[in-house]
Amino acid sequence: MKKRVVITGLGVVAPNGIGVYKFTQALKQGKSGITFHQKLKDLNFSCQIGGIPKVTNELKLNYFTDLQLRGFNSSGILYGCMAGIDAWKDAGFTIDAESELDYSTGLIFGTGTSGVEKFREAIYKLDEGNVRRLGSTVVLQTMASGVSAYLSGMLGLGNQVTTNSSACSTGTEALLMGFDRIQNGKAKRMLVGSCSDDGPYIWGGFDAMRVMTYKHNKSPEEGSRPMSASASGFVPGSGAGALVLESLESALERGAFIYAEVLGGEVNSGGQRQGGTLTAPNAEAVQNCIKNALLNANIQASEIDVINGHLTATSKDALEIDNWAKALNRKGIDFPFINSTKSMIGHCLAAAGAIECVASIIQLSEQFAAPNINCEDLNSEITQLIDKSKILTKTIDFNFDVMVKASFGFGDVNACVLFKRYIA
Repeated sequence: MKKRVVITGLGVVAPNGIGVYKFTQALKQGKSGITFHQKLKDLNFSCQIGGIPKVTNELKLNYFTDLQLRGFNSSGILYGCMAGIDAWKDAGFTIDAESELDYSTGLIFGTGTSGVEKFREAIYKLDEGNVRRLGSTVVLQTMASGVSAYLSGMLGLGNQVTTNSSACSTGTEALLMGFDRIQNGKAKRMLVGSCSDDGPYIWGGFDAMRVMTYKHNKSPEEGSRPMSASASGFVPGSGAGALVLESLESALERGAFIYAEVLGGEVNSGGQRQGGTLTAPNAEAVQNCIKNALLNANIQASEIDVINGHLTATSKDALEIDNWAKALNRKGIDFPFINSTKSMIGHCLAAAGAIECVASIIQLSEQFAAPNINCEDLNSEITQLIDKSKILTKTIDFNFDVMVKASFGFGDVNACVLFKRYIA
């Protein structure tokens, strides 16, 4: 018999708020975390704005020792460990370096690239012939699974520990991988999430592709404009999101607070066929992903109350809405409410799915739908498909039960997950 899976812990490091409380307040207030970065201007970037979490040296010491931070230069791992530890504590667990190994708990924490700044630092030392001065943590800080290695050691996790990587769908995919493991009885709980480094060495390739906006360097908070007629490309972001997934049986046994239930979902690929490419989605595959997610979750399309979309503020926003409308067979005033967390934090790349899953769970748990900021001038292609009242520009409080989150990534990969309000 398949086990029911619930969410008992959340952690988030986002451009507009670090920690669940601050992030929740930012969502409710429609607060942007996008700022101007002089370094991008100095490097001749067209897009000189981005979302970088404000992590002070003092805050770092709440998670790492002075010794661990010596020579540490991997923002993604830093963000991932912070979010993961916060989620672990939020679920009611403690951190003890002397604790016994926990074979019932595992970790799936995704990333796109890891430790780019550290890798750059190492390359310069190697080019100078200083291989002996690289230090002992270069490998850990630059390997893709570095974040999982750090976190699992801090928490003493003995079940499956791994890192996945599927571009922008990474975090949502990690959640579904953890869900599958618990549902099938292979783990009691899983810490899941994803993270992304920040800065020019991550964002430069996108700037070269001309998919990032260049029109809001003097008005950064207005730059990320999903579903807007004046959207001119995405704003890069960074950070991490983390969730503790647990069998319902385990959560009830220990009296844990339950944020929501994970009903199920789907991951698939468009195979870069039928209009799908390395950078564009196969519409039919996206629709199949959504339809199969509903089927796997045993949910009817009519039951969906709110969608947290992928919606990046590019020319593909209208196509995404069209895919939702066709997959759900709902349009006009019948369409669910829809929002894009990216309007406030930018596109956090590999971290996007996890941060936005956390945003979805917060909205479901606290019974509000967050606004889309910067879309006062709605895209007419979108309003021909769905009623404009479904694209919220202000926070609304209302009772609802089902929220769906989807992520679509480079390589034509898709992930979709459904959450339900938990009522004891």
